[in-house]
Amino acid sequence: MAVIPRSRRKLTRIERRNLIMGLIFVSPWIFGFLLFTVYPLIYSAYVSLTRYDLIGDPVFIGATNYIKLFTDDPHFWNVMYNTVYYVGLSVPFGLIFAYLVANLLNQEIVGRSFFRAIIYVPSIVPAVCSAMVWTFLLNIQYGAINSILQTFGLRAIPFLANPALAKPSMIAVAVWAQGAAVVIFLASLQDVPRSLYEAATVDGANSWQKFWNVTIPITTPVILFNLIMGFIGAFQEFTIPWLLTQGGPMNSTEFYAIHLYRNAFVYLRMGKASAMAWVLFLIIIFFSIILFKTSARWVYYGGDE
Repeated sequence: MAVIPRSRRKLTRIERRNLIMGLIFVSPWIFGFLLFTVYPLIYSAYVSLTRYDLIGDPVFIGATNYIKLFTDDPHFWNVMYNTVYYVGLSVPFGLIFAYLVANLLNQEIVGRSFFRAIIYVPSIVPAVCSAMVWTFLLNIQYGAINSILQTFGLRAIPFLANPALAKPSMIAVAVWAQGAAVVIFLASLQDVPRSLYEAATVDGANSWQKFWNVTIPITTPVILFNLIMGFIGAFQEFTIPWLLTQGGPMNSTEFYAIHLYRNAFVYLRMGKASAMAWVLFLIIIFFSIILFKTSARWVYYGGDE
């Protein structure tokens, strides 16, 4: 039998009025979304296919910016190495640090509220202030850490002046600034059912076994969330490295976002910078898909068998 499509029901006058009123109320957000998100995305995609210096008109050159980025940029692969090195170490170490600190702050300890507040401070302090603090701590001439070392007759350590130490120093700063991840982990830990710990205790499990077999599996969805957010943020890291080293010494901390900024606002190569932005977008999407695809093997959701 032929299926006769149902005619679409016409809106009543009240429903039509409510729809119009709703669109009017959300129109500022729609306008802002189209103007400040959709339009810049579309325009940057177009600019990435042009030669544009902010002075003249964009000149369409096709995929030349993308080709030259991989074949004609003498710094690109060094930038990629620096970025992957930074992301590959700062994100796992930061995640482990945040998770362990959250577990410590979830215990009944004296001054727990104070320590929770202290660990979150780096997340709310402006990046410029954090950079100034770390400059004061790590500077080879007047840094507090080197001053203490020299007081004991030890040699100063060039944390930010030595190419071999600059990236590890940046990673240490990134691990320190994990307050937001600690708070999210802390919320997930408090949501773990107490009955599971009680059942594990009855079965004779010790503290480590309860941590490994109860705490970690229950909080794996939050671990996945912080892992993905950490990767996305680390690939775009700009403020702290720029303020501390501006990509030096010897380009050892020239991360992707810094190289993009330099091409856009120092060399005025807006076409190349836009191409770099889209390549970075694809890289982040690629890593996010990999994390989501592999998460089925280790992430446990409540109710899963």
